[in-house]
Amino acid sequence: MAKYTPKERLYRALRKQQVDRMPAVCFTQTATVEQMEACGAYWPEAHADAEKMATLAEAAHTVVGFEAVRVPFDITAEAEFFGCGIKAGDLKQQPSVIKPSVKNLEDLDKLKNYNLKEGRIAVVLEAVKILSEKYGKELPIIGSMIGPFSLAQHINGDAWFGNLFTGEEIVPALLDFCSDFNVAYAKAMVENGADTIAIIDPTASYELIGGEFYEKYALPYQKKIADAMKELDVATVLHICGNTTNGLGIMDKTGVNGISVDQKVDVKTATGNVKDAIIVGNLDPVAVLWNGTPEEIEEASKKVLEAGVGLLTVGCGTVSMTPTVNLQKMIECAKNHTY
Repeated sequence: MAKYTPKERLYRALRKQQVDRMPAVCFTQTATVEQMEACGAYWPEAHADAEKMATLAEAAHTVVGFEAVRVPFDITAEAEFFGCGIKAGDLKQQPSVIKPSVKNLEDLDKLKNYNLKEGRIAVVLEAVKILSEKYGKELPIIGSMIGPFSLAQHINGDAWFGNLFTGEEIVPALLDFCSDFNVAYAKAMVENGADTIAIIDPTASYELIGGEFYEKYALPYQKKIADAMKELDVATVLHICGNTTNGLGIMDKTGVNGISVDQKVDVKTATGNVKDAIIVGNLDPVAVLWNGTPEEIEEASKKVLEAGVGLLTVGCGTVSMTPTVNLQKMIECAKNHTY
């Protein structure tokens, strides 16, 4: 069988085409303190400086061994871009959203004339460009963004779920706004060199909103992103936290190439619940990858691989204190696996 570059291998794997072996990649947060110490680019500065962001993203490849590079490391840049209050992270902790920016339709109207060349969005786009110019011919360049449902919740704050359940007019307006932004942002990432888009939409979890609300308030808006990327021949991977087992059939309708599942999901059951997307995951980032031993990681990886996972990787964002040797054992298991 032909040998492929990492870029070609992931392209083919996400489209269910024949490949020589499994790619070793991560679609969720990749940075760790050990990588920061090795490359000299640290949180929180690497969240807001394109060169440092690219340097730390690169370390996931050069230090750890992932066969892709991915930015950014958090899911607050979009909310900050739209005026939300942000609690700054530190060396070990990511930033978080602490104050919404939209209470009503009038507030939303004030956000509509945005410019992707401003704020941390522009920083992420520049980091994508830096990485693409250096690695784009050989490695997958993964651009990540928060999904439309979770972005709407960030922007609307604690009122979001109340507005959702009472059918307030702000809900569809905000989801349209956020998904249109997602599409524009994804296209800008592709223009800067991204070839794969990761959509991280944690609060759209089946555990939180159930199937009926997911189908109405998440599916159409996530599908809008996937459809736009298909037109550009760019793969999409959707990650939603929690036990999404019973919602995977609906998630599959988004048209994404991969569905990333966390450790609560049984992989064998998951693969039987989807028709089109491949299942990605799902080693426990805390119990296994952070606190486990390489031997335990090898055992856990074997179980997930035998269950039929499409791509072996982290079940959620990588914990910043995860040892490099643990991630390398997972990568080794992936690279040694043939379909």
